[in-house]
Order: sequence, then structure tokens, then C-alpha cells
Amino acid sequence: MRIGELARRTGVSERSLRYYEKQGLLAPDRTAGGHRNYPEAAVDRVIRIQELFAAGLCSAKIAQLLPCMRDSDGGPSAVATPKLVRDLTAERERIDRMIRDLVRSRDTLDEVIDTAARG
Repeated sequence: MRIGELARRTGVSERSLRYYEKQGLLAPDRTAGGHRNYPEAAVDRVIRIQELFAAGLCSAKIAQLLPCMRDSDGGPSAVATPKLVRDLTAERERIDRMIRDLVRSRDTLDEVIDTAARG
């Protein structure tokens, strides 16, 4: 499929798809005329990339992680290195800290809302 169709099917801009390619996250084939040609699996790959960005991972970390994931189901493959596991564990701990901070903030807001509603 062409870049426009991939953008439409994933909700990701063509500019972002070009960025993913530049970062080594996405590798389309090229037609004889030089146009990008993406396989069907690129849809799952782009969705996975979006999920990893949303989790706060940078493109360099995502580039390390993607070869360790199966696009169709997002499950792990056998090529994860011990360093990558350590790095990803640290990322998960960072996300856990963010969640705890957000929960504390929400609880504080709930208290203020409750107090203001009674007042």
C-alpha cells in the first residue's frame, strides 16, 4: 500500500510515517518509480509504534525494541537482549512512578472538588 493509505488506515500523518522511516522504525519497499510500498503488516507496526510513543519511549528505544516484538500480536520474540530487558524494566518503573503521581494528583483534585461542592 502507498503511504497515503497507511496514513489513513492508522490515523498517523504521512509526515510521521516518513519520520518513522528515517528513524529506522518502518522500512517500506520502493517501487521502480521510487514510491514507498508498505506491506499489510505495516498497519500493525505503526499502531505498535504509536503505543510505544504514547508510553513515553523515545524513537531510539523503540528502534531497539521493535525487533523483539511480533507485530501481529505484540508478543515478545526470543531476540531480546539482557540490556534491553534492563532498559525496558527501567522504562516500566518510570511509567509506574508517573501513574502513582497522577493518582496522587487526582486524589488531591477529588478532595478539592469535594470540599468546594460542600462549601
